[in-house]
Amino acid sequence: MASFSIQKDKKNDKIVNVLAIAIPVAVALLIGIRQKIDLGSWTKILPHVIGILNTTTSITLILGYSYIKKQNLEGHRKMMMLSFVQGALFLVLYILYHISNDSTPYGGEGLLRPIYYFFLLTHILLSVGVVWFVLKAVYFALSNQIAEHKKVVKWAFPLWLYVSVTGVIVYLMISPYYQ
Repeated sequence: MASFSIQKDKKNDKIVNVLAIAIPVAVALLIGIRQKIDLGSWTKILPHVIGILNTTTSITLILGYSYIKKQNLEGHRKMMMLSFVQGALFLVLYILYHISNDSTPYGGEGLLRPIYYFFLLTHILLSVGVVWFVLKAVYFALSNQIAEHKKVVKWAFPLWLYVSVTGVIVYLMISPYYQ
């Protein structure tokens, strides 16, 4: 497989930093639009697709980690780029769902309620922060800055995995309440 690379320079570094701020801000602004856009009834399936994407992202992240531990660089690259693509697709689908549908209130009671909101809150907060780490990790890998890549993935991997897994947990907890 031919590998894709990008040049290491200050311009690309700035682009990564700008995107790391612009992406969460854009998502927040788009989701904050109160007037929903009618994209059709097909958007009602998006939470389920997003739940599947979070699940497969969790799996490909773990596979990517296991490949690098076995020094299988090619397998690692494939799984991590697949994880990145799934993350990008997740963002697009998440925005499409939330600009076209009202948020679903959580209907659970008792002990499940604070557990749900703990997972939801930590998922949301860490998903904002993980963007920078993931973009840096990918940039460092693609620009062959392996020492820097190793430093940033010490944070990127566990944060990204937590966000993916809690995305699955939140989905499973709220899915009975989707209409």
